[in-house]
Amino acid sequence: MKDNFIIHKAETRGSADLGWLQSRHTFSFGNYYDAERMSFGVLRVLNDDIVAPGKGFGTHPHHNMEIISIPLSGDLQHADSTGRNEIIKQGDIQVMSAGTGIEHSEMNANPNKEVQFLQIWIIPRVKDVQPRYEQATMNPEDYQGKFGRIVSPTKHSIGVWVHQETWFYLGVFDKPLETSYQIKKKGNGVYVFIIEGGIRVEDFQLHKRDAIGIVDKSLMHFQIEANSTILLMEVPME
Repeated sequence: MKDNFIIHKAETRGSADLGWLQSRHTFSFGNYYDAERMSFGVLRVLNDDIVAPGKGFGTHPHHNMEIISIPLSGDLQHADSTGRNEIIKQGDIQVMSAGTGIEHSEMNANPNKEVQFLQIWIIPRVKDVQPRYEQATMNPEDYQGKFGRIVSPTKHSIGVWVHQETWFYLGVFDKPLETSYQIKKKGNGVYVFIIEGGIRVEDFQLHKRDAIGIVDKSLMHFQIEANSTILLMEVPME
C-alpha cells in the first residue's frame, strides 16, 4: 500500500484451471490464499470467470453473503432454492442475498460458446436475512460515457440493492474522459477494477484487469482512456 492506494495488478491474481473453468481471483479464494489479499473492506471476493460451453457450477450452498454476478459475454443460467430459474446476459446485473441459507447453480446456457462473468461477494451489514434474488437489465445509455449506478443499498432504485452501504458503478467509455468521484458515505473506500482499456489515478497507470483500492479520500480524480470499461465499487472498510 502506498499512502491512500492499494494496487492489484492483473498478473498478481490467483488462478484456477478446472478444464471447464478458467478463473482469476483478486482476493483469497478456494486454493488461492494470500494473507495480504483477503478482502478490501467488505469486498470479499472478485472472481473473473470463464466457463466452457454447457458447463458450470452445480448446486451449492451460501450463507450470509451478498453475491453479485455481472455477465461480460455469453448467457448464464441461474437456478436457486427460492424457485428462481433465470438467464442473465451481458447488460444484466444479478444479486442474491444468501442470508439464512440459499442453494444455487450457475451454468453456461450456451452449448457452443463460453460465458464470461464477474462474481463478487460483499459481506452484509446484517446476518440471517430472508434469502432473496433480484435481477435487472440495465439501459446502456445509463453508463455510456459516464459512470452509471448498478448496485446500491436502496430498494426500488436503479440497478439492484444489497444489504450493505455499498454502491457499484459501471462505465463504458468510447472516448477519453477526465472525471471525478465523490464518496457517498464517510469512511468508505473505493475499489476500481478495469474490465477493458485503461485508467490513470493520481500517479498510477492501470490497464485491463488491473485494480486500485483507494482509502481515506472523499474525492478522487480519474483520467480514462478511450475504449475502456470500468467497474467502480464504493464499500465500507470495516
